[in-house]
Amino acid sequence: MRPLKHGYTNRTVGDGSVVEKTYEGPDAGLRRAREHTLLTRLEGKLPVPPVRGLDNGILSLGFVTGTPGQELMEAGSAAPVLEACGALLRRIHEIAPSILGAETHDVGQVLVHGDFGPNNLLLAPVTPDAFRVTAVVDWEFAHLGDAVEDLAWCEWIVRMHHAEHRQELGHFFDAYGGPVPAWPVRQAAMLARCADLERFCDRWESNGPGVRQWRERAATTAGWRE
Repeated sequence: MRPLKHGYTNRTVGDGSVVEKTYEGPDAGLRRAREHTLLTRLEGKLPVPPVRGLDNGILSLGFVTGTPGQELMEAGSAAPVLEACGALLRRIHEIAPSILGAETHDVGQVLVHGDFGPNNLLLAPVTPDAFRVTAVVDWEFAHLGDAVEDLAWCEWIVRMHHAEHRQELGHFFDAYGGPVPAWPVRQAAMLARCADLERFCDRWESNGPGVRQWRERAATTAGWRE
């Protein structure tokens, strides 16, 4: 098993056939159980890694081929990657909210991935100008909520980590195909998520570097203009 890139709240290793995830930080058991449940229920409905087992706190998944979306964006394929993100997010939000096992939910609530963006998609080329999603990964923060949470966070990922491609965000929203909330609503959702992650990090290590990082990111986000 070798460590896989891009893990932040879990340690992920793989051998080309199996991927094993060990969760770290607050609520690790709850996050592990949520991801295990959702991946099991979503198989066949969305492109997700197949569940192989859950043993001794380690979630085992089948290996899925594909290139992480952020790597493809860095290689110059931002527009088709963001189109794939938008189309796939619409499919996520069309999944019945009962997938999470909730007996009741508020009107308008959808299945929210919770950390949606090109960083959590694996993609494969269909043509030189188009990609298909082979897997959506990292469902540990999934919950029922407002669609703007995922829409805004994908936009945040692009603005924060791929700022040179922010002009390509129209491809994401167009491919999503649904109503896009106004900028003040999207920015408020970004700031709310930054605050959530600051609190998460503070529970992990009180006033540690993660807390300071999310405060800085929130300040940066507050200064953005549409």
